[in-house]
Amino acid sequence: MPPRTLAIGPAGHAAAHAIERTRTARGYSQRQLAARVTALGRPMTFTALSRIERTVRRCDIDDLVAIAAALGIAPQALLVGPLAPSGAAGVGEI
Repeated sequence: MPPRTLAIGPAGHAAAHAIERTRTARGYSQRQLAARVTALGRPMTFTALSRIERTVRRCDIDDLVAIAAALGIAPQALLVGPLAPSGAAGVGEI
């Protein structure tokens, strides 16, 4: 029986698009960002980053934190997307 793959949900899609938008806004190629992530101690190839951005590969929490650090932003900035309702509580708020 082949391994079961989990579908990437709406939050995963939003994070993938936020990663790509932020990467391009910072002027980094996929290769450059992957190298920055690797330099921070989270080995990542540009192919893996490409797959994350194209939502072919899931972005786990460790990847998300390292990518955010390499982009110079807080991880939660990559999680804010079209799903966040207007006026929703921020991270750590109730």
